[in-house]
Amino acid sequence: MRSKRIFLTVVLGVAAASVPLLAPSAASAAPADAALSAYFDQRLDWHSCDDGGPAECADVEVPLDYGRPGGKSISIAVSRIKASEPSERHGVLFMNPGGPGGEGLTLPAMMLEKNVIPDSVSRRFDLIGFDPRGVGRSAPVDCGLTDQELSLSGPAYRPETFEEDVSRARTVAEKCQGKNSGVLAHITTRNTARDMDVIRGALGEKKISYLGISYGTYLGAVFTQMFPERADRFVLDSAMNPGRVWRGVFQDRAQDTERAFTRWTQWTAQRHATYGLGDTPDEVRESFWALFNRPAPNPVHDFVSGFPTVFYDVDKAAKTIAGLNTADPTNAPASGTPGKPAAGPSAASGATGNFYSAYWSVTCADSDSWPRDPEQYSRDAALDKQKNPLFAGSASNINACAFWPKATEPTTTVDNTTGALIVNNEWDSQTPLVGATGLHKAMKGSRMVTVHDGVGHGVYGTNPCADDAVNTYLTTGRLPEKNLSCRSTG
Repeated sequence: MRSKRIFLTVVLGVAAASVPLLAPSAASAAPADAALSAYFDQRLDWHSCDDGGPAECADVEVPLDYGRPGGKSISIAVSRIKASEPSERHGVLFMNPGGPGGEGLTLPAMMLEKNVIPDSVSRRFDLIGFDPRGVGRSAPVDCGLTDQELSLSGPAYRPETFEEDVSRARTVAEKCQGKNSGVLAHITTRNTARDMDVIRGALGEKKISYLGISYGTYLGAVFTQMFPERADRFVLDSAMNPGRVWRGVFQDRAQDTERAFTRWTQWTAQRHATYGLGDTPDEVRESFWALFNRPAPNPVHDFVSGFPTVFYDVDKAAKTIAGLNTADPTNAPASGTPGKPAAGPSAASGATGNFYSAYWSVTCADSDSWPRDPEQYSRDAALDKQKNPLFAGSASNINACAFWPKATEPTTTVDNTTGALIVNNEWDSQTPLVGATGLHKAMKGSRMVTVHDGVGHGVYGTNPCADDAVNTYLTTGRLPEKNLSCRSTG
């Protein structure tokens, strides 16, 4: 991971609403509903943030349930770093680091500290960070999960352990419901987008600009669908396909990992003299599965099972697998045909219990299309394991969403002409390029910047060509005339 990548990544939708869309005309600061209007009219008490950094902080009150704005409220923690040149100020630039579950309160200060945000942007925008509802300092949810229950996907699929998978998924859902009764249904992307609009109103702004990373691209896309007249300059970095939320996002990631593995076999075959894994792609593939299937203790098996997306970085994968093979030369290959990895994707490094709780809260409550029949998960996971063996069926296996309270709103259909700039690496292991192209098709007014041969999650701050396109758009409001291609500099 490059040094300038400072955001949380995981991986990692909604349409006609059964509650108010809260999308008044651009000339209006607040909706007509009196109870809701009070939130837009609130005065914010700015003070120094606890970390002693350059930002100032405030709490913004929002309804827990936007369908009942006169009911319970919660506080959203917001930070602000004012534009350095007031005479050049254009507006506010909201930021989200991803997740779902990522804390964004300190993101503006971190982006400035790492020199990701240039002076040309910070002169023109108040930089706005916030912890989304359910996260960090914004009414955090906590399911009280054990270490064994901290996961960002279903487990690897095995028929003999499927009943255990069902039991664990049910337990996670029950724990979350038990500790967060009355709250889970409202921890959604749609409601976070509504919170952003309330923050906008409380700041006295007619529109917002936005930088969203990973899951933040989906949040940004939902905002443009719900509040198109409130969206100014939107940058969506490392994008999710809104038409695949959420189960399809996991499945696309598993499928794309196989594409990366095929590319790796080709690259490694050309370097047989260095790595000794075979001089054709087929030989490299056979060598890998033979190494993977060695009996325990097997460092190759353990490494790839925990990190199946390693193949996006061809050099790292070849060095690691060849090195692990050399370090443990006494294990003989197991008999029989090549087996399959035993575990799904690894969890985010350093993530907290709140992160996992918020992750599942949003992932499960966002979508009304999660299957409820465990047997459907079993069938789907078995097929997925055959097609995408590196993820071992985990992308389709059962998880807590099968037992989550049913979503209160339909999944958002993103289909608009709002302008936005989408940037993505060609070989992003967390949000594959197919997700960015899907978002580009859904947002017909967008332009796309693809970093060819680019590896890693998160583009902004890592590629001068892409950075130039982003910064030009943020400072001038002009999108490129056509989609752009940049070359990787890594």
